[in-house]
Formats: sequence, structure tokens, C-alpha cells
Amino acid sequence: MNVPVMADLFAKGEKPEYLFWVGCAGAFDKRYQKVTRAFTKILNHLNISFAVLGTEESCTGDPAKRAGNEMLFQMQAFQNIEILNSYEVQKIITICPHCFNILKNEYSELGGKYELVHHTEFLSKLADEGKLKIDKSIFSDKRITYHDPCYLGRGNDVFDAPRNLLAKIPSQKVEMPRNKENALCCGAGGAQMFKEAEKGNKEIFLERAEEALDTKADIIATACPFCMTMLSDGIKMKEKEETVKNYDIAELIAMSLNL
Repeated sequence: MNVPVMADLFAKGEKPEYLFWVGCAGAFDKRYQKVTRAFTKILNHLNISFAVLGTEESCTGDPAKRAGNEMLFQMQAFQNIEILNSYEVQKIITICPHCFNILKNEYSELGGKYELVHHTEFLSKLADEGKLKIDKSIFSDKRITYHDPCYLGRGNDVFDAPRNLLAKIPSQKVEMPRNKENALCCGAGGAQMFKEAEKGNKEIFLERAEEALDTKADIIATACPFCMTMLSDGIKMKEKEETVKNYDIAELIAMSLNL
């Protein structure tokens, strides 16, 4: 798989149009590594000019900031900004809404000003331009529901792009009762993934997984590593992993392109 590294290109005097920000989950989480590979396959298939930072990429500091450690966040952010600016990065694509949100809305306060696009927005634009040749049969007999990530939807008003992408894939679409602006959180945002559950009758991820399963969908589509982890756990707890699959939209598009 062709994955250009920014340092290598820069050393040759080349400057890619986009930096693909992989993110911690995309780099280290075995399940979300599959999403990274799927999206990279699409970028290569369409001959998109891109590169990754590779070992120079560090955590954006989002979990630290959400957990209240502002000093650690700023240390991580300044380090990333220095590297991004050294490569004259202007456009960044992310596959994680948390990376997308903080790079877009909070790095600018520290001197890091970039044009951010989430991978669903990026692919939706390409789909509208007719650049994605979708296999019309692969999911034609499937029922798909989409879960809105908080940091993508309510946080940044990206509701239509993921749905526009799914609309390009011939299949039956069904919405959960709580969707778009009123969607229920998966339970992981705001650094909640990294702490023990608080006292209560039911964990949020299970409540959301039940809503998704109640739609009778064959596929629960997500666009966030946090959401994927929580909903996959919910599917397993409800013992539905044999019949219901959780895919990122990038994976669905890659499969629809037969990549």
C-alpha cells in the first residue's frame, strides 16, 4: 500500500495537497487501523495528492483537554503545530471527529490555522463529482442505520455529508429515533472512554446500541473511532455480532469500490 510520508516528500522538494491526519486510534487501535487502510486505499485509487506525518504525528491533546489537563494539551498542541507549520501544511483530512474538531476549532488559538475536512465530507464531495464508481449490488439487500458522532454532528454541523455518502450506496436506509441534532452520544466523548462508568441504571453505549439494533439494521454505520468502539461493545453485549456489523463509512465506500 502506498502511504507517502511528509518528511520524505519534503526532502525531495514535493508538497502534497493534503495531510492525512491518522490519529491515535487510526494508528494504534487494531479495529480502526482497518478504517485507516480503507481510506488510504480510496485516496490511492483516486490519485489524491496526500501524505502522512508517520512517526512525527502525536496525539492532538484532545483527551487531555477534555479531562481538564490544559497544560498537557497545550504541550502536545504546540509540538504538533511546530511540525505542521514546518511542512507548510494548509489542508488536513481526518478520520476522527475529535481530531477534526480540535485541529479546526482550538489549534487556531495557539497559532495553528488549517483548513480541516472530515473524511465523510471529503468523500461526499468526490461522490457528488461522480468520481466514486459504486458497485450497486454489494449492499443492495442490506439495511443500514447511521450513528451521528457528537463532535462531527452537533459539534461541527456535519450531518448531511455522511448521509449523502450512504445514499450513493444502493441499500435500505433507516434512521434511529434520535438522530442529527438530537442524536444520543455513544458514551465515549469528552474523555469518558478513559474513566470508569458512573453510578446509574444503564451505560450510555448500551442505550445507543439498543436504539441502533431496534431499527433491525444489518449494518450500523459510524464515522468515529470512539463511536465504533462503543457500538461494537454494545453489539457484543447484546450478542448480535454474528448478524449485525459495525462499519465506518470509509470501509463501506472502499467495499463498494471493490478495493
